[in-house]
Amino acid sequence: MTARRLSRLPLLRLAATLLVAGLGGLFAIAALAAGDETVTDPAVARLQERWAEIRYRLPDDQQARALAELGDEAERQLADHPDSAERLIWAGIVRSSQAGAEGGLGALGLVKQARRHLEAALAKDPLALEGSAYTSLGALYYQVPGWPLGFGDDDKAEWHLRRALAINPDGLDSLYFWGDYLHQQGRDAEARQALERALQASPRPGRELADAGRREEVRHLLSRLEK
Repeated sequence: MTARRLSRLPLLRLAATLLVAGLGGLFAIAALAAGDETVTDPAVARLQERWAEIRYRLPDDQQARALAELGDEAERQLADHPDSAERLIWAGIVRSSQAGAEGGLGALGLVKQARRHLEAALAKDPLALEGSAYTSLGALYYQVPGWPLGFGDDDKAEWHLRRALAINPDGLDSLYFWGDYLHQQGRDAEARQALERALQASPRPGRELADAGRREEVRHLLSRLEK
């Protein structure tokens, strides 16, 4: 092995270690926007319902496998309905959630796959599921590590999250992720306002489990702001 190659090994190991450390914290991505609008397609509704069951009922150590299976189901639906913005959004949400549950090096490939699905959804219909693709992409951009480890970008995160709020200013998900982003930026006074508004969001018919889980996440983040 050449001296030049040997000199690169510590750097490669360091990069791998940083990547694992950065992506190991991606479990928050499991709380991506789940759509503030009730879907009418029964097959998409099953994706939506199963995601909530996995996210809020399964033990942490069982979620990665369950999300991988649900992601495969979402991909099968996409193969049959490639122009469905709702399916693209849900494929992105599930793969992102899977990345959060699995962590490690494999998570980066999953979040890149999720980003492709969400960008494709925006190209098809940016208003689908009350702008959830904007919310989900925004969440990815502020939670994924930045270059050279990942594609994270706070400016892009804020742009997408603001677009989501323009479409759905009173949505539980859009307000929660805006509040979480503001907290990450040290803008806690603004974050508190957004989170308090999130708690006032109207219930989503048929989404009781997702609503309860999200509201608990809002309350938890608010309690952290009090410290």
